[in-house]
Amino acid sequence: MTDKYLRRVLYIDLSKLKFWVEEREDLFDKWLGGTGVAVQLLKEELPKGADPLGPENVIVFAVGPLVGYYPLASKTVAVFKSPLTGNYGESHAGGRSAIAIRMAGYGAIVIKGASRIPIYLAIHNRKVFFRDASAYWGMYSSYTVGRVIRENEMGAGHRTIMRIGRAGERLVRYACVVTETYRHFGRLGLGAVFGAKKLKALVISGRTELPVKDKQMYREVYDEIYERAVKSPIMKKYHDIGTPVNILVLNDIGGLPTMNLKDGKFEYAENVSGEKMAERHLGRRVACAHCPVACIHIATWREPYEDEPYFYKTKFVSYDYEPIYSLGTMLGIKDSEGLLRLLEQVEVFGLDAMSTGVVLAWTTEALERGIITEKETIIKLEWGNYENYIRAVQYLIDQPNEFYKNLAMGVEHAAKVYGGTDFALAFGGNEMPGYHTGPAAHLGYLIGARHSHLDGGGYSIDQKTLGQELSPEEMIDKLIAEESWRQILSSLVVCFFARRIYTPDVVARALKPLGYDFTPEELEKLGEDIYKEKYFLKVREGFRISQLRIPKRIFETPSAKGLIKEDVIKKALEYFRKKMNID
Repeated sequence: MTDKYLRRVLYIDLSKLKFWVEEREDLFDKWLGGTGVAVQLLKEELPKGADPLGPENVIVFAVGPLVGYYPLASKTVAVFKSPLTGNYGESHAGGRSAIAIRMAGYGAIVIKGASRIPIYLAIHNRKVFFRDASAYWGMYSSYTVGRVIRENEMGAGHRTIMRIGRAGERLVRYACVVTETYRHFGRLGLGAVFGAKKLKALVISGRTELPVKDKQMYREVYDEIYERAVKSPIMKKYHDIGTPVNILVLNDIGGLPTMNLKDGKFEYAENVSGEKMAERHLGRRVACAHCPVACIHIATWREPYEDEPYFYKTKFVSYDYEPIYSLGTMLGIKDSEGLLRLLEQVEVFGLDAMSTGVVLAWTTEALERGIITEKETIIKLEWGNYENYIRAVQYLIDQPNEFYKNLAMGVEHAAKVYGGTDFALAFGGNEMPGYHTGPAAHLGYLIGARHSHLDGGGYSIDQKTLGQELSPEEMIDKLIAEESWRQILSSLVVCFFARRIYTPDVVARALKPLGYDFTPEELEKLGEDIYKEKYFLKVREGFRISQLRIPKRIFETPSAKGLIKEDVIKKALEYFRKKMNID
């Protein structure tokens, strides 16, 4: 049975400036929490065919039963209708958001409607305050918004502060929501949904107690998970170098997308590698709440003031593999400080780093090919010129002409307007993640419930089978099995980096002292059910396998497993369609 706080759902109507709480034990007992519960709440509250930027769109934040109890149960799941793809949207973020929601006494928060004026929500324990955010609307930097709210709200040390930048205000379809400065609800445009609702920020804090049914058993399971977390060589890798350790690994096998995937290797990969970043720029490491690993790497560098050459300002920005890929290798940027300056500009405005990099890479090649001209781009975009890319990011926000307005809609939309769809790297409308490892990676982007590399881990399937050729059926079966289990992890809101620690057996034992009774087999079946529920929602909102566009570029550039065959991808998609009984 769920505890009395986890099963509480906070509903907030921005149109009416009202809030209320409902006990939803029915949802949390059956679907655990996180993704499992969030999908059900979205199905209940989201009208079929809703406009993603209309007041009828719904945002659901949900956490799971392990939050506050076990290491690495540190994520919050957000689900909504994506303004980028027009379909199911899901994004996860670390930081303090999960523990803040849990300690405020809720398992989920449902936000609907839209405010007439800019506001931010302050949720402190059992109270919700609707604050006027007119003074924050239009602020240049998302960092500044966070600092000002910090000074005016209670709960220091326990709270979360989620906020959007100008990208969300300007309804850039791949705007993100920044939380705790260095973490994000990225991908699929949650920031634009906030912007459309005139919701500038969300502050949450609380002091709720967390009950334990069997304290001795809990202590034993906790110690086991903690020991595995701090002694795991994989976790040590995430602590020492972080995910940028992938740069050189993928470059060596030819799986590192470079200059809009014209190549799978980057000549200057070492300059922007995780090892070189740590050597030149690493300032400190930060951990999400209740995580002993600290995989968040913060880079630092100095910049002189324009009018005072002997006075410097120190800059900080978090970096991971995906931003280095999208804003570095995809744009041919070989200067690590230039890359960090570009990344900082993306962070200031609250843009999704992956989508921004892919959009700019497509623009650079389109300009190179003469499909568009400098009349559209205003400045010359060329591989490696980070200063002009920084200016282009500013144009994405200001949208000074029709071209940048279209570019703010995503690469899929821009390519349909101007041409160049063959090298427009979007899958299901979502810009490509940083893995050109082989067919399983790209199939994962195509069929994953949110078109993400984190859905089924196709990149990992490719890397584990280098030198082997899997059949289309084998790849699809592996992708479905992995994505199904990840539904359990994201319902518990366990970090995917810990997926080898939280096995079905460990999860079953971790839940038991909290009052849940699941066998490993029951958990695996539940994961399959949640996966099917997601796809039911996707199909309801118009998703069709037959309408997926496959970028031809992925067949032209050798991957880590050699050239990808188009017929293999098409056979795999047909097998998936029949197996899932869709389309």
